[in-house]
Amino acid sequence: MIFGVLTATLALFVWNRWRYDIVAIAALLTAAFLGLVPFGEMFSGFGHPAVITVAAVLVLSRGLLNAGVVDAVARQLTRVGERPWVQVTALTVIVALASGFMNNVGALALLMPVAVWMARQSGRSPSFLLMPLAFGSLLGGMLTMIGTPPNIIIAGYRAEITGAPFAMFDFMPVGLGVTAVGVIFIALIGWRLTPQRERPAATGELFEISAYLTEVRVTEENRYVGHTVFELMRELQGEAEVVVVGLVRGERREPMPAIYEVLRAGDILLVEADPDSLKTLLDVTGMELEARLEEAQEQDAQKGRGEGRDSPMGELALEEAIVTPTSRLVGATASALELRQRYALNVLAVARQGVRLRERLDQVRFRAGDILLVQGSEEELPDALGELGCLPLASRGLRIARPRKVILATSLFALALGLVALGWVPAAPALVGAAVAMVLVGLIGPSEVYRGIEWPVIVLLAALLPVGQALETTGGSQLIADGLFALGAAASPAWMLALLMAVVMLLSNVVNNAAAAVLAAPVGIALARSMEAAPDPFLMAVAVGASCAFLTPIGHQSNTLVMAPGGYEFRDYWRMGLPLSLIVIVTAVPLILWIWPP
Repeated sequence: MIFGVLTATLALFVWNRWRYDIVAIAALLTAAFLGLVPFGEMFSGFGHPAVITVAAVLVLSRGLLNAGVVDAVARQLTRVGERPWVQVTALTVIVALASGFMNNVGALALLMPVAVWMARQSGRSPSFLLMPLAFGSLLGGMLTMIGTPPNIIIAGYRAEITGAPFAMFDFMPVGLGVTAVGVIFIALIGWRLTPQRERPAATGELFEISAYLTEVRVTEENRYVGHTVFELMRELQGEAEVVVVGLVRGERREPMPAIYEVLRAGDILLVEADPDSLKTLLDVTGMELEARLEEAQEQDAQKGRGEGRDSPMGELALEEAIVTPTSRLVGATASALELRQRYALNVLAVARQGVRLRERLDQVRFRAGDILLVQGSEEELPDALGELGCLPLASRGLRIARPRKVILATSLFALALGLVALGWVPAAPALVGAAVAMVLVGLIGPSEVYRGIEWPVIVLLAALLPVGQALETTGGSQLIADGLFALGAAASPAWMLALLMAVVMLLSNVVNNAAAAVLAAPVGIALARSMEAAPDPFLMAVAVGASCAFLTPIGHQSNTLVMAPGGYEFRDYWRMGLPLSLIVIVTAVPLILWIWPP
């Protein structure tokens, strides 16, 4: 029964129709009703130290980003020159080091706009830099216990079987060796294996925006006098791509007028439309063309990426942003979320895998990895994108690091790490304490605490931990271990570790890496028992394998995030990912056997 539950769960993960946290909850419920997990222990995972630690690390990562700790280092990347191997080396090293001590997706989110900017300044496609950047974030996660959720999970499993978890820097000897070799490969050879996309990288060229910013007047006899903006837009729906970006009424100048604003005679609407849609607007509504701003001005504003444009509305900004896997936009449409009313945000265009979508914007259901061209108030746009879970691209300015905040955030984080490393305080309470301290000193706002936690990952872990325990208590993990042991009965421990690591790597490329660690750790422990060996090397092999999802864009959020901006296809990840995976195995196995002998 447990094999049936896990097979169905893995199939749903691969199918990717339902979000992985929903699949995990369904698996937990099924296991409970089949009697595999006691009802009283169903939700024990939500109090598991590994789950609490992951949540605390996510909050601390937000605090470090807010303080500008990594921005101060990232700012120097703009000075590395235009040689591709130098850019790749600098980006990969910085993101790997950052990922060792904070959420690797957070480190990638900080440096991805810098990478896109560097590529455009050099006249190259971002595809040269983004895949190396994503893979570097995965490698760096292996450096410490808090670098990636699999390490935290593996540390928890070790505590259950030996009474003591892996310490903060127990992962460092193996992780540092693997990361160093991986970064050298990426910097010298790997980036040359990335696809050389010839697709233009500039925003205006990506979206091919040819819209005019135009003023139209509501005449005295116009039939829309006394009607709302919503009624106007509803009549145009399906006939024209028109966005009302402002309203002028006498001395009143209102950017982003409410959709229920009642139109009056003499009102001037500032609209954004391509020439065909503009003609349809005038023909259907009977409004008059008041003035047309130069198309070159519109293009300049787009190339300025966030610079205000001269208009009656004041400072409006354009921004290109990517939809993250945890964004509230995923699966929804702009109209359903009321982006204009609730966030004062206009979506002007959507690109998917490097190609602009031609269907009507109000009918587009957003997916993770979509790139949006959005417009809004220059001051409010960054906050709106953050609340929606979107990451700005290329135009994102690095925060001006404030020395006091940098020192304060670094000191709190270092204090927590020190307490854990010295064994004085367990990881969960130490990191939660540091997170609370960051809130109290103002580095993180109370509302940011909850926005900074990736709740789908937390639910996934909490739901799968009891399922993983059921795999062990039912004897399922021992059965798998016996099969692996029989397969390599005459093999040395090195070959068994390599086999285990390869299997976990393949698993982590089709399911979330935390899920791979939860499911594979009991198998590693059972395999150690079958070989009458210490569990440490096998747990380390699982940790390394779960962290190295280099073969597909769905195995890790970092890979998903760079897919659209880099213009990558599914098969592109194999080109650099396969040799990198082999290099990791060849490097990690001897290091594990040397540092953690069986």
